[in-house]
Amino acid sequence: MYKFIFSRKWLTYLLVAIIFAIACLGLGLWQLSRKAEVDAAENKVTNNYSASPLSYDQAAAQFGSLDPAKEWTPVSLTGVYDLSGQRVVRNRPLNGQPGYEVVIPLKLSNGDSVVIDRGWLPIGDKDPGHPDSIPAPPSGTVTVLARLRPGEIKLQRGAPAGQLASIDLPDYAAQLGYPLKTGAYAAMYQETPAPATTPAPLAVPSFDNGTNLSYALQWFAFGVLFLIGYGYVVRQQAKIDRLDAEEGLSELDSLGRSSAFQQRGKSRPSGRRKPSAEDVEDALLDAQGFQGGLPAAKESVRD
Repeated sequence: MYKFIFSRKWLTYLLVAIIFAIACLGLGLWQLSRKAEVDAAENKVTNNYSASPLSYDQAAAQFGSLDPAKEWTPVSLTGVYDLSGQRVVRNRPLNGQPGYEVVIPLKLSNGDSVVIDRGWLPIGDKDPGHPDSIPAPPSGTVTVLARLRPGEIKLQRGAPAGQLASIDLPDYAAQLGYPLKTGAYAAMYQETPAPATTPAPLAVPSFDNGTNLSYALQWFAFGVLFLIGYGYVVRQQAKIDRLDAEEGLSELDSLGRSSAFQQRGKSRPSGRRKPSAEDVEDALLDAQGFQGGLPAAKESVRD
């Protein structure tokens, strides 16, 4: 009944179904890997964001080359801000609003210099392309609590004087003219002594990992449904073939019975017999009015 599935046409259908199912499986697994990446990033933030701050001695290696697992780890840094090296970074949205971020070198007591991101400023109304004002950092020695962040890539676009297109630490160091740690910078969340005004704090990172799981399940479902659809079509075709076969047998049987009936009709003798002489005489007498109760007359005629 199912021999037709070994034909070239049906083998092609099967191959297409398998390829589609494999593609759906691959896309589903890719969505799961994306979910795993988001989960790992979220777990890293959860574990590191509120941890106890490390001292600079403990975190010094991270400013040379940041371990991805240490991103968002708090550090405590003490030094003096280099106001002449302060820059604003362009195109830094916060909560959907365009703006800037303020970065400045912090010269530590041991001679190292690290970059501090002090926070966010809105775009200005007075001078297009610049913030209206930049809150001054504390003068003298300051203690900064900040979280480790990796440097950013260099963008293929320029920036006005006093601004950066991105937090590309090697490019920033080249502008300063003195050694600067370029493996990581630190996003500030507290400084002591606290100034009267500060840039707005940066947003807490948020993650949305719900869509990846739902998309993965959808792709898996598509692959399974396609194979089920192939099986359904095969079953329907087998059913059609079975009905066609039964209909063909029924027609052959009807033709056989009709032929046999015709043959029997030809060979069977007729039930009617040839009329005798007496039957003819009776018919003649009946025609002449000798009907019913005249047997003697009939006998006389016959004699």
